[in-house]
Amino acid sequence: MSEQHSLNHSKLAFVGAGKMVSAMVSSLLRSNSFERENLFCCSAKDGTSESLAAATGIGRSETIDDMLCNEPELLILGCKPQQLGLLAASCDAHKVRCVILSIMAGVRISRIQEVFPNARNVVRAMPNTPGQIGEGVTGYVYGAPPQEAEKILTFEVLNALGPAFELKSEEDVDRVTAISGSGPAYLFEFACALEAAASEIGLPADLAKEFAIQTITGSAKLLSTSNLQAEELRNQVTSPNGTTQAALENFSKNNFRGIILEAVRAAKERSVQLSSE
Repeated sequence: MSEQHSLNHSKLAFVGAGKMVSAMVSSLLRSNSFERENLFCCSAKDGTSESLAAATGIGRSETIDDMLCNEPELLILGCKPQQLGLLAASCDAHKVRCVILSIMAGVRISRIQEVFPNARNVVRAMPNTPGQIGEGVTGYVYGAPPQEAEKILTFEVLNALGPAFELKSEEDVDRVTAISGSGPAYLFEFACALEAAASEIGLPADLAKEFAIQTITGSAKLLSTSNLQAEELRNQVTSPNGTTQAALENFSKNNFRGIILEAVRAAKERSVQLSSE
């Protein structure tokens, strides 16, 4: 039996039906990796699972126990981290004997194993919001050495959001959280600053927004498609004693790279704190 044929018949169950789960389901269906009738979801009584099922045609269950009757190979925890404790009370956690894939931020594998002691394996993953359009990046780590079938299934699901990379430790998950997990917000903040600066020097508001967004998206595409390093691309834009050099010297004077480093360190430390709470 081919790997693709095997994947098509794998059953996936999603706890939670928010933006990241919805993006994952939509991407999996677009790629034809899994059959619609083998995907199931449930959520809190907030209408999200009803909306996801209506939009995609996947199955929906009122409770986790009902969803587990479908005998999924992979149970994806996409609910809010603070809801994990409620899961044990709302279902027979001992019946969960499949692989669990958690995309909950800050929840350690050991905590998930406490809630689901009979899980075959636990995978902790950190996707990011560009995964909503298939342009994300995900780091993940296994709680125990995985079987080959588990590796293939996990990768296929996470890769639907964008490139997925297996990490060596949960400490690496905290590091990835500070870079790619929180990173989109850093870029969005830079976009806000660039747009505001454009307005401040006299560009009309509509043009300020368009030039800020297209400058960032175009530069990102160039970086992703070029064989050159970011520093080399930067140097190509920087003429001696020109406008770009004047701006970069100001960045250096104000320790731009140091600011980024301290921000990333703060995010990493907070990820570690959340994992310990």
